[in-house]
Amino acid sequence: MKLAALKPRESRIAAILLLLLVVVIGYFVLLHWWFVAPLQAIHGEMDDLRDTHARFAAAIADKPQLQQRIAAMGAGQASSHAFLPEDDPNAAAAGLMQHVVDAVAAHPQGGACDVTQKMPVPNPPAGPDEPYRKVAVSISLRCDVQPLAETLHDLEQGTPYLFVDDLSIYRNPVAALQQAAAPLEVQFTLSGYVRQPRASTSDAEQEGAP
Repeated sequence: MKLAALKPRESRIAAILLLLLVVVIGYFVLLHWWFVAPLQAIHGEMDDLRDTHARFAAAIADKPQLQQRIAAMGAGQASSHAFLPEDDPNAAAAGLMQHVVDAVAAHPQGGACDVTQKMPVPNPPAGPDEPYRKVAVSISLRCDVQPLAETLHDLEQGTPYLFVDDLSIYRNPVAALQQAAAPLEVQFTLSGYVRQPRASTSDAEQEGAP
Protein backbone atom coordinates (compact mmCIF):
# COMPACT_ATOMS: atom_id res chain seq x y z
CA MET A 1 0.00 0.00 0.00
CA LYS A 2 1.50 3.28 -1.10
CA LEU A 3 1.24 6.42 1.00
CA ALA A 4 -0.54 9.30 -0.65
CA ALA A 5 1.73 12.14 -1.69
CA LEU A 6 1.37 15.34 0.37
CA LYS A 7 -0.17 18.30 -1.29
CA PRO A 8 2.08 21.38 -1.73
CA ARG A 9 0.36 23.23 1.13
CA GLU A 10 0.69 20.23 3.44
CA SER A 11 4.33 19.81 2.43
CA ARG A 12 5.06 23.43 3.39
CA ILE A 13 3.33 23.03 6.76
CA ALA A 14 5.25 19.81 7.42
CA ALA A 15 8.53 21.49 6.46
CA ILE A 16 7.81 24.43 8.80
CA LEU A 17 6.94 22.10 11.68
CA LEU A 18 10.09 20.08 11.07
CA LEU A 19 12.17 23.27 10.99
CA LEU A 20 10.63 24.45 14.27
CA LEU A 21 11.38 21.08 15.84
CA VAL A 22 15.01 21.26 14.71
CA VAL A 23 15.32 24.82 16.06
CA VAL A 24 13.86 23.84 19.46
CA ILE A 25 16.13 20.80 19.74
CA GLY A 26 19.14 22.87 18.66
CA TYR A 27 18.31 25.56 21.24
CA PHE A 28 18.19 23.12 24.14
CA VAL A 29 21.21 21.13 22.97
CA LEU A 30 23.48 24.05 21.99
CA LEU A 31 22.30 27.05 24.03
CA HIS A 32 20.02 26.35 26.96
CA TRP A 33 21.99 23.75 28.91
CA TRP A 34 25.35 25.40 28.20
CA PHE A 35 24.54 29.11 28.58
CA VAL A 36 20.96 29.95 29.58
CA ALA A 37 20.57 27.47 32.44
CA PRO A 38 23.85 28.47 34.20
CA LEU A 39 22.91 32.16 33.89
CA GLN A 40 19.49 31.46 35.37
CA ALA A 41 21.14 29.59 38.23
CA ILE A 42 23.50 32.53 38.88
CA HIS A 43 20.56 34.97 38.87
CA GLY A 44 18.78 32.77 41.39
CA GLU A 45 21.86 32.68 43.60
CA MET A 46 22.15 36.48 43.38
CA ASP A 47 18.54 36.82 44.55
CA ASP A 48 19.26 34.51 47.48
CA LEU A 49 22.38 36.51 48.36
CA ARG A 50 20.42 39.76 48.29
CA ASP A 51 17.88 38.28 50.69
CA THR A 52 20.65 37.00 52.97
CA HIS A 53 22.45 40.33 52.88
CA ALA A 54 19.21 42.13 53.77
CA ARG A 55 18.75 39.91 56.83
CA PHE A 56 22.31 40.54 57.98
CA ALA A 57 21.94 44.29 57.35
CA ALA A 58 18.84 44.32 59.55
CA ALA A 59 20.79 42.61 62.32
CA ILE A 60 23.68 45.07 61.98
CA ALA A 61 21.19 47.96 62.20
CA ASP A 62 21.08 47.28 65.95
CA LYS A 63 24.68 48.43 66.23
CA PRO A 64 23.88 52.05 67.29
CA GLN A 65 22.03 50.74 70.34
CA LEU A 66 25.11 48.81 71.41
CA GLN A 67 27.30 51.86 70.82
CA GLN A 68 25.02 53.91 73.05
CA ARG A 69 25.36 51.31 75.75
CA ILE A 70 29.15 51.58 75.55
CA ALA A 71 28.99 55.38 75.58
CA ALA A 72 26.85 55.25 78.73
CA MET A 73 29.44 53.26 80.65
CA GLY A 74 31.34 55.32 83.17
CA ALA A 75 34.60 54.93 85.00
CA GLY A 76 32.86 52.87 87.69
CA GLN A 77 32.33 50.05 85.20
CA ALA A 78 35.97 49.14 84.83
CA SER A 79 35.21 45.50 85.50
CA SER A 80 32.53 45.31 82.78
CA HIS A 81 32.81 42.45 80.29
CA ALA A 82 31.66 44.78 77.51
CA PHE A 83 35.27 45.76 76.78
CA LEU A 84 38.07 43.69 75.34
CA PRO A 85 40.01 42.08 78.19
CA GLU A 86 43.43 43.14 76.91
CA ASP A 87 45.04 46.49 77.74
CA ASP A 88 47.40 46.63 74.76
CA PRO A 89 45.78 47.29 71.33
CA ASN A 90 48.06 44.79 69.58
CA ALA A 91 47.18 42.05 72.05
CA ALA A 92 43.51 43.03 71.75
CA ALA A 93 43.67 42.68 67.95
CA ALA A 94 45.19 39.21 68.31
CA GLY A 95 42.49 38.33 70.80
CA LEU A 96 39.79 39.55 68.38
CA MET A 97 41.12 37.34 65.59
CA GLN A 98 41.23 34.32 67.91
CA HIS A 99 37.68 35.14 69.04
CA VAL A 100 36.51 34.88 65.41
CA VAL A 101 38.28 31.53 64.99
CA ASP A 102 36.60 30.22 68.15
CA ALA A 103 33.18 31.52 67.08
CA VAL A 104 33.48 29.79 63.70
CA ALA A 105 34.61 26.53 65.31
CA ALA A 106 31.61 26.64 67.67
CA HIS A 107 29.17 26.08 64.78
CA PRO A 108 30.24 22.97 62.83
CA GLN A 109 26.66 22.02 62.01
CA GLY A 110 24.75 23.19 58.96
CA GLY A 111 27.73 23.37 56.59
CA ALA A 112 31.36 24.35 56.40
CA CYS A 113 32.89 27.65 57.50
CA ASP A 114 36.57 28.59 57.30
CA VAL A 115 38.54 31.69 58.24
CA THR A 116 40.52 32.43 55.07
CA GLN A 117 42.19 35.65 56.20
CA LYS A 118 42.53 37.75 59.33
CA MET A 119 44.64 40.83 59.92
CA PRO A 120 44.62 43.89 62.21
CA VAL A 121 43.34 47.22 60.88
CA PRO A 122 45.36 50.33 61.80
CA ASN A 123 43.38 52.81 63.89
CA PRO A 124 44.34 56.37 64.74
CA PRO A 125 45.65 56.68 68.31
CA ALA A 126 43.11 57.81 70.88
CA GLY A 127 43.53 61.12 72.61
CA PRO A 128 44.74 61.26 76.22
CA ASP A 129 41.28 62.33 77.43
CA GLU A 130 39.43 59.52 75.66
CA PRO A 131 38.58 56.67 78.07
CA TYR A 132 38.30 53.99 75.35
CA ARG A 133 40.33 53.01 72.32
CA LYS A 134 38.93 51.24 69.28
CA VAL A 135 40.60 48.05 68.00
CA ALA A 136 39.59 46.56 64.64
CA VAL A 137 40.55 43.55 62.51
CA SER A 138 39.74 42.57 58.94
CA ILE A 139 38.18 39.12 58.55
CA SER A 140 37.53 36.97 55.46
CA LEU A 141 35.40 33.82 55.66
CA ARG A 142 34.27 31.12 53.26
CA CYS A 143 31.01 29.85 54.76
CA ASP A 144 27.69 28.22 54.14
CA VAL A 145 24.65 30.28 55.10
CA GLN A 146 23.70 28.63 58.42
CA PRO A 147 27.11 28.68 60.17
CA LEU A 148 27.71 32.21 58.84
CA ALA A 149 24.46 33.52 60.32
CA GLU A 150 25.16 31.83 63.67
CA THR A 151 28.74 33.14 63.77
CA LEU A 152 27.71 36.74 63.04
CA HIS A 153 24.97 36.49 65.66
CA ASP A 154 27.45 35.30 68.29
CA LEU A 155 29.93 38.04 67.45
CA GLU A 156 27.41 40.88 67.70
CA GLN A 157 25.19 39.62 70.52
CA GLY A 158 27.79 38.24 72.92
CA THR A 159 30.39 39.81 75.17
CA PRO A 160 32.64 41.65 74.87
CA TYR A 161 30.61 44.05 72.74
CA LEU A 162 31.80 43.72 69.14
CA PHE A 163 30.69 45.51 65.97
CA VAL A 164 30.57 44.20 62.40
CA ASP A 165 31.14 46.85 59.73
CA ASP A 166 31.75 46.92 55.97
CA LEU A 167 30.04 43.55 55.54
CA SER A 168 30.39 42.11 52.03
CA ILE A 169 28.77 38.81 51.00
CA TYR A 170 28.94 37.29 47.55
CA ARG A 171 29.21 33.95 45.82
CA ASN A 172 31.95 33.32 43.27
CA PRO A 173 30.10 32.72 39.96
CA VAL A 174 32.84 30.38 38.71
CA ALA A 175 32.56 28.26 41.87
CA ALA A 176 28.76 28.36 41.54
CA LEU A 177 29.02 26.76 38.09
CA GLN A 178 31.33 24.05 39.35
CA GLN A 179 29.48 23.36 42.61
CA ALA A 180 25.72 23.39 43.10
CA ALA A 181 25.92 24.94 46.59
CA ALA A 182 29.17 26.89 46.53
CA PRO A 183 30.02 28.58 49.88
CA LEU A 184 29.67 32.32 50.41
CA GLU A 185 32.69 34.61 50.30
CA VAL A 186 32.38 36.99 53.27
CA GLN A 187 34.46 39.99 54.26
CA PHE A 188 33.91 42.36 57.18
CA THR A 189 35.63 44.49 59.80
CA LEU A 190 35.21 43.46 63.42
CA SER A 191 35.90 46.02 66.13
CA GLY A 192 35.77 46.38 69.89
CA TYR A 193 37.05 48.74 72.57
CA VAL A 194 39.79 48.59 75.17
CA ARG A 195 39.94 50.83 78.21
CA GLN A 196 42.58 53.52 78.15
CA PRO A 197 44.83 53.49 81.20
CA ARG A 198 44.03 56.47 83.40
CA ALA A 199 46.86 58.68 84.56
CA SER A 200 47.31 58.66 88.32
CA THR A 201 46.97 61.82 90.40
CA SER A 202 50.72 61.89 91.14
CA ASP A 203 51.52 61.62 87.44
CA ALA A 204 49.15 64.44 86.64
CA GLU A 205 50.73 66.62 89.36
CA GLN A 206 54.21 65.89 88.01
CA GLU A 207 53.14 66.81 84.49
CA GLY A 208 51.62 70.08 85.75
CA ALA A 209 54.62 70.97 87.89
CA PRO A 210 57.07 73.58 86.42
